Amino acid sequence: MSDSPLLQVRDLERYYGNLHAVRGVSFDVSRGEILGFLGPNGAGKSTTMQILAGVLSASKGEVSVDGINLASDAGAAKARIGYLPERPPLYADMSVDEFLRFAARLRGVEGSQLSDSVANAKERCGLATFGRRIIKNLSKGYQQRVGIAQAIVHRPDLIILDEPSSGLDPNQIREIRALIRDLGEGQSVLLSTHILAEVQTLCDRVVIINQGQIVHDEMVSPDGRDDARTHTVRVRQPFPTDIAVALEGVEAVSAQNDLTYLVRHDGRTSTTDALVKLSVSCGLVEFVPSASSLEDLFVALTLGKTDHAKPDDAPYQVNRGDGATC
Repeated sequence: MSDSPLLQVRDLERYYGNLHAVRGVSFDVSRGEILGFLGPNGAGKSTTMQILAGVLSASKGEVSVDGINLASDAGAAKARIGYLPERPPLYADMSVDEFLRFAARLRGVEGSQLSDSVANAKERCGLATFGRRIIKNLSKGYQQRVGIAQAIVHRPDLIILDEPSSGLDPNQIREIRALIRDLGEGQSVLLSTHILAEVQTLCDRVVIINQGQIVHDEMVSPDGRDDARTHTVRVRQPFPTDIAVALEGVEAVSAQNDLTYLVRHDGRTSTTDALVKLSVSCGLVEFVPSASSLEDLFVALTLGKTDHAKPDDAPYQVNRGDGATC
């Protein structure tokens, strides 16, 4: 097996008229990796996933799957991709077997391989006894399983799932999580979800996008905690978040309450020293490592850069040199 990434994304850009929806997005997905792709609504997440699936063209940048360029050799690249959009592309009046055979043929599966591929997809998705059932008569959870089955029926190397648990009840969510975990044992999975517990439970790595840009790319710890690069800062006067995020090495700052802040940074001594110096100028009370959750991190990275002092807070002045005051 090659050591090179299965999916490579480089400097991806997408414009909708004057709207710059995706801004220089770059990341890789390794073989056998489950990667969580997170972002708030309107961050460019679904646009990026549609580009990676080959259903939307990029304005600039390159995407390659198993070394095959998606733009210049779309057929060969797409043959290695399975895609489940947020709304599964189901034909509700077809039976499960009819729909999966149709989906397989669209993917170029023919002849003796067709029946085997459909049977394999049904087995993996818990649909082995549902072949004759009409899709519209299935529950939401089983319709979602059919949607995943159509994404894997041609046995792709990369499976892209956009909000696969959307609209499901807690029991159905657990079933879909188990299915995704099983898929990840043999294939690479790019998973987009708003359910952060899914990322902590399923994913090896998380990438967060905000305002069209990647703001975080890191392995997920087994317990979903993040100790090394986050500090809780408590001060006596409002902390200048705009100055803090401008410091080299600082990734995000978010207010936890009026005078307590969560600061995410690169962990270098020079960055920590600069943060302490700025905190002292605001009446430092506490500067301690914080075991932040994925939710804390998501909030800090997607809201922190605009999370300044409240309008009714006292105005502050900051001098980043010695003797700075707030």
